[in-house]
Amino acid sequence: MKVFPLLALLVWTQAAVAQTPAASVAPPPAIPAPPAPAADVSPNYIVGPGDTLQIFVWRNPELSTTVPVRPDGKITTPLVQDMVAVGKTPSELGRDIEKVLEEYIRSPQVNIIVSNPVSAFSQIKVVGQVTTPQSMAFREGMTVLDAVLAAGGLGPYAAGNRAKVVRQVSGKQQEIKIKLNDLVNKGAMKHNIKLQPGDVLVVPESRL
Repeated sequence: MKVFPLLALLVWTQAAVAQTPAASVAPPPAIPAPPAPAADVSPNYIVGPGDTLQIFVWRNPELSTTVPVRPDGKITTPLVQDMVAVGKTPSELGRDIEKVLEEYIRSPQVNIIVSNPVSAFSQIKVVGQVTTPQSMAFREGMTVLDAVLAAGGLGPYAAGNRAKVVRQVSGKQQEIKIKLNDLVNKGAMKHNIKLQPGDVLVVPESRL
């Protein structure tokens, strides 16, 4: 029996297989990045210029959108033109949008999320006798002590027990007295009140 032709056939087959280009393998589909989480803002947050709002209209995705609050304080969404947003909470703004949409759809339900709070209304200001007077972004649950520590603590000439928080309530200025010396140096936590967006913590200079 002649085995040479069979061996030649096997060698030729292996060579042909080796020269055959490998089948291209499609890369796995890219997984989209998860959406950024919404900013943690208080339900009493006051919308201001520059904020970004996510507006959801239940069962009407074509009316849902993301819009910035313009410098004039207004927003424009599908079917809602030039609505004043500044000075309202997200809930109040949602109810106002619902009133307009009632002319077009039955029983609209609008939910609004502040996805990027950047306006002055979302800031806390610490001024006076602290190490680093500054504005800082408000976050839910923020306290007076948080703000003082973020500003580097009380300055050497601070009259901490004459400090106050200046707050706007229903368009009127309200002052809340805070004994910062007792809070910082003695741990008197009853003075560690929660702050609200737009608050100004004022630390006066000692009279000595």
